[in-house]
Amino acid sequence: MTTALYAGWNRFTTTAENRTTRHSFSFGEHYDPANVGFGPMVCHNDDVLAPGGGYPDHPHAGLEIVTWVLDGVLLHTDDAGNTEELRPGDVQVMSAGSGIRHAEIADAHSGPTRFLQTWIRPDEAGTPPSWRSEHVDPGPGLTTVVGGQESQALTIGTRGASLSIARLRSGMTTRLPDTARQHAFVAVGAGRMDHQDVGPGDAVRLTDQPGATFEASADTELLVWSFTL
Repeated sequence: MTTALYAGWNRFTTTAENRTTRHSFSFGEHYDPANVGFGPMVCHNDDVLAPGGGYPDHPHAGLEIVTWVLDGVLLHTDDAGNTEELRPGDVQVMSAGSGIRHAEIADAHSGPTRFLQTWIRPDEAGTPPSWRSEHVDPGPGLTTVVGGQESQALTIGTRGASLSIARLRSGMTTRLPDTARQHAFVAVGAGRMDHQDVGPGDAVRLTDQPGATFEASADTELLVWSFTL
């Protein structure tokens, strides 16, 4: 059993015009051979975009890309002709497959936009690209929004991968899934996990540790990626 705490303040940071990105793993010019991924997860980015800022048209392939919006409005467009506004509580899964081009821009009239984006390696390469989204309202217990067995969860092309989210009031406790690996990220708030205090931007990576719990010490939004393989 192993537990590793990755402090939010110690994340790699990329600052560009109208955006700031904090990376939980090696990314682009930021390279750490000891921190290139966790199971099939190869990217976990925390983006803040100024109004009108973001990522113009760019390509992806061979990834399952999951986006969760925390604040503002994120405008998605792609080369398949899809257009969507993602708002707080919206989750999107984009299977880049054989290749897709898209853009992610913060709505110019909605204030700063913050979103979390995770890249997961798929089980199969070269599949037709696709995307799907859903609005969810997580409760104090972990609600599975991507993968897993729940009927309301969005599908993902990676077997055994799932994302669950909880919104907890101070003093509430939630139990993490009993899976081979868990990546628990405190998007907002603070609490205690596995005898460690955690705060905004902190991540805890657990391996073969069933029964782990998180107790909130402030109003908290907790995102937990689980991997059974």
